[in-house]
Amino acid sequence: LGDVYKRQVMLAIPGMTCSTCPIIVKKALSKIEGVSEVEVTFETRDAAVTFDDAKTSVQKLTKATAEVGFPSSVKR
Repeated sequence: LGDVYKRQVMLAIPGMTCSTCPIIVKKALSKIEGVSEVEVTFETRDAAVTFDDAKTSVQKLTKATAEVGFPSSVKR
């Protein structure tokens, strides 16, 4: 029952150009309330984020990456 609100989204983050970028992005996303898992992949320039739909939203996730200098969008 606890996983009812769990969602996973893939974010495309084309602005990651160095090996420290994913660390910055992961830190920003991990700080958001409701985010339980973040996996940032530099090679594919994306992030898999597992979050609680009741506590946060995709908009908040993309806003967080933009605030640290890495605009992102949902990968379709």
